[in-house]
Amino acid sequence: MVDRSLVDVEHLYRYYGPLCAVADVSFQVARGEVLGFLGVNGAGKSTTMQVIAGCLAPSAGRVFIDGHDLLDEPQAAKTALGYLPERPPLYRELTVDEYLNYCARLRGVSKRRVTAALTQTKERCGLTEVGRRLIGNLSKGYQQRVGIAQAILHSPAVVILDEPTVGLDPLQMREIRALVRELSTEHAVILSTHILPDVQATCDRVQIIHQGRLVASDTMEGLTQHLQTSALLVGLRRPPTQEVLGEILGVLQTEALEDGRLRLRHRLGNSPAEVLVEYAVTHGWGLYELTPERSTLEEIFVAITRNTQLLSQTEESDASFPVIPDSLGVAA
Repeated sequence: MVDRSLVDVEHLYRYYGPLCAVADVSFQVARGEVLGFLGVNGAGKSTTMQVIAGCLAPSAGRVFIDGHDLLDEPQAAKTALGYLPERPPLYRELTVDEYLNYCARLRGVSKRRVTAALTQTKERCGLTEVGRRLIGNLSKGYQQRVGIAQAILHSPAVVILDEPTVGLDPLQMREIRALVRELSTEHAVILSTHILPDVQATCDRVQIIHQGRLVASDTMEGLTQHLQTSALLVGLRRPPTQEVLGEILGVLQTEALEDGRLRLRHRLGNSPAEVLVEYAVTHGWGLYELTPERSTLEEIFVAITRNTQLLSQTEESDASFPVIPDSLGVAA
């Protein structure tokens, strides 16, 4: 169940010299949500995550973690935050237990709670059987689990995971995705990735960042419905001519597919499915398939980023990169 907002990002900017890596990014994340932060490599995902985690100062804008301003109350904000960077901060020469004990001390977990915190965290992350093993001897999947364990050891309100499944095999990916879903029951989770199946399997909402700007933000279902193709995939054993199908109310275009099926494009919200079934029965067309066609997340992602790219190329500008508005206080 979605609770109150635990992450509030307001008009975030981050510059590297003249390069604007993040431009006017704003969003919220509530407890019980997994927000997918999606973008191609170099889109600004990791920079945004590093700013939210307090590893980079914003050039402008504000970040609140569990109600605490990250710049004005950095200790309180970071106490409520767990962060797994793209490269987990692991000490390969330590055992899992030694490393997590060290992380607990860094996070200020009291001595009387360390044992219980380690036990609970290892159980959640599937590390109970490897506590005495050296981290350097673990598989990549188990090392990712250790990285997630250090991020949640102190029971933070917010967990940020930057590319948590990169380099994992399919089975390891499934295990990490299941763990991410389990984390959302107690935390607000931000998952930064360019791996589309991760988003589909774990996220409640999706934000797409492109060239440093948010270009889409919606629920998974809403995003799909917004850009779904208005089409039907139709299989007919004795199909009529495409001209006859084109006369059916609402059919704008017919397209013959290589497997013998047809794609019928229609006006959004005006599906001819019911009329088509009546025609097929009346005229003996032998209808064996009638499927609404939906865009995949990959198609949606490509369409949004491509349209944004074309739009940015047609906009006239005197500068190569956006300039921070004077109304925003730029941090030194």
